[in-house]
Amino acid sequence: MPRDFILSLAQVKKACLIAHLEAGAIDKKLGTAMMQALDELLEKKLMLDQFPVDVYQTGSGTSTNMTMNEVIANRSNEILDQPRGKKFPVHPNDHVNLGQSSNDTIPTAMHLSTLKALRSDLLPALGLLESTLADKAKEFEGIVKVGRTHLQDAVPIGLSTEFRVYRAQVEEVLQELRPAMEQLLVIPLGGTALGTGVNAPKGFAERAVKHLGRITGFDLAENPVKAEGIASHSAVVRLSGVLRRLALACLKMANDVRWMGSGPRAGLGDLILPQNEPGSSLMPGKVNPTQSEALIQVCLRVMGNDMTIEAAEGFGSVLDLNVCKPLMITSILESISILSGGITSFVKFCLSGIEPDLERINLALERSLMVATRLTPYIGYDKAAEIAKEAYSKGKTIKEIVAERGIEVDGDLDVILDPKRMA
Repeated sequence: MPRDFILSLAQVKKACLIAHLEAGAIDKKLGTAMMQALDELLEKKLMLDQFPVDVYQTGSGTSTNMTMNEVIANRSNEILDQPRGKKFPVHPNDHVNLGQSSNDTIPTAMHLSTLKALRSDLLPALGLLESTLADKAKEFEGIVKVGRTHLQDAVPIGLSTEFRVYRAQVEEVLQELRPAMEQLLVIPLGGTALGTGVNAPKGFAERAVKHLGRITGFDLAENPVKAEGIASHSAVVRLSGVLRRLALACLKMANDVRWMGSGPRAGLGDLILPQNEPGSSLMPGKVNPTQSEALIQVCLRVMGNDMTIEAAEGFGSVLDLNVCKPLMITSILESISILSGGITSFVKFCLSGIEPDLERINLALERSLMVATRLTPYIGYDKAAEIAKEAYSKGKTIKEIVAERGIEVDGDLDVILDPKRMA
């Protein structure tokens, strides 16, 4: 199981221990040893090699929860000068797991580890992406290029407009991400096996959630229907949907960039991309859009993870327990990790260094056939189409064909056919 998930589960155990000590439910001497063991794991990162249980285990995550209980109990007993493996004086179930079940601790740790990854990794990456796109949109202001639809020449568009599209999509994802994160703040801790709180001391849930919030720095809240947070994981599904939306936005951006940077002589050539490394082991001088290709692969993996999470929720949420918890948390954490890394790398090694090839852009714009669109209000669609086709067949510009035909329009032809006015 992921390292960050294990550490989040340890934080859950620490919050529960503090709650029990506060209520006098655990002997202070035992509690002190347990606290030391937990702090060794959380602060010094000791014993992380003691969690070998595979992701593909029992769907409740009980194997991992019990591993945590056993590791903390054995280390506590060791601290108390007792041998390992005796379950005395600290017992993995009776003390470390007191008032808990895998069914409520695992989902709580799922939410915590996901929130941490979003806060420390994805939000900074999105902030960097958004600000860089804003800078590029400003930098490219006033540059007009040939637009393209269906991979065919279309009317002119501002290069800055295309980058504002990417930025707008990122901003939309950020707006969707906030409520998804808020939903993750609601946890089922204290619900024990089925959300009923059986075997949990009175007031335990409230105390444990309060202390967990203090430990993690998150404004956590008890799920008012704890059974919901145990039987189903809609919050994870919702977040995965937002990540899928982000993946689609990044996929478009990365794909557009590599298309506009294609060439250098036989491609579109609108953009000059940073040359990070040789692109071919055979063809000297060939440089590929590696950062775009890397981000595209990241996006495809995230979309696949979303399908996995959707299926895990649909097939795993049967009756009173979702039994695909390890698969869901592993998939969502991977999506956050690779999106964060992929976006950051793309920004640093590609996006920030992109430059427009003004010579290529202006040449293509000058020869664009779709400026004939501006003639439609003056001479009609059919005649404008004839001019475009003739210009193409003769290898001439629209303006040249209009002049050859002696067509007169009501206005300055140079102004009417000015691509920048069209954009």
